Amino acid sequence: MKLLTIQFRKFRSLMLIALCLLLFSCVGAVVGAVVDTTIEVVKVPFKVVGAAVDLAVPDDDD
Repeated sequence: MKLLTIQFRKFRSLMLIALCLLLFSCVGAVVGAVVDTTIEVVKVPFKVVGAAVDLAVPDDDD
């Protein structure tokens, strides 16, 4: 019975380590998605201002 208890503890420890690694990678993916979204949201006002300036300032290509 003692051998079974030792093996169960090893198995449980390995499962805890695996679970922690999986959760860290999941958190990393979520953080990456949030950062990408934030960058895109910050870019929008600059694109809008750039489009407005392009409409307001005539081109001198003639």
